[in-house]
Amino acid sequence: MYKQRWLDLLHHYRAIAVIRSPDLKLGMQLAHAVAQGGMGLIEITWNSDRPADLIALLRQQLPHCTIGAGTVLTSNQMQDAIACGAEFLFSPHTHPPLIEQAIEVNIPIIPGALTPTEIVSAWQAGASSVKVFPIQALGGSHYLKSLQGPLGHIPLIPTGGVTPNNALGLIKAGAIGVGLSTQLFPLSLVKAQNWQAISENSHRLLAQLRRVDR
Repeated sequence: MYKQRWLDLLHHYRAIAVIRSPDLKLGMQLAHAVAQGGMGLIEITWNSDRPADLIALLRQQLPHCTIGAGTVLTSNQMQDAIACGAEFLFSPHTHPPLIEQAIEVNIPIIPGALTPTEIVSAWQAGASSVKVFPIQALGGSHYLKSLQGPLGHIPLIPTGGVTPNNALGLIKAGAIGVGLSTQLFPLSLVKAQNWQAISENSHRLLAQLRRVDR
């Protein structure tokens, strides 16, 4: 049931905001900005400043959003992420014990993979979906489309080089959703604390991606 709910959320939002922040307050501001723009899936990377505190606070302040943890590398990190309330878990690699650990507590786990062998291995190990990372290293949407013939049954989420300009192409190539990090938060807007512009950019991106289903 939890896996289907995760896939439903991905199909609805189509994009995940990935926040890697060196400062907790900035992380809060970035999360609120994209949430204001309609993004309901927000990932806080575990190498952010005080990620457990940030996730716990966002769970309280943005109850309409689904808040998860990313860059989870170890069992201890996963335990801490689960303890602070992370509602989904991303990892840059595939490690079956981590997948099993998440399955035991019914939390979506999205391991990273790149080659067909890695993607299938992650899926067979019980992944809720598979993060194709880094997608641009092997050709972006062209690579993703080439995977659809043999692996079209596996829900794929490309990350790593995803931008508002290429996100739509990745969805059209077969991705169930995309993960965007720095491209959602242009440095000039962050320095100017122009949260409204970040919100508007997020809103435009979501509107564009959702048109694929119409």
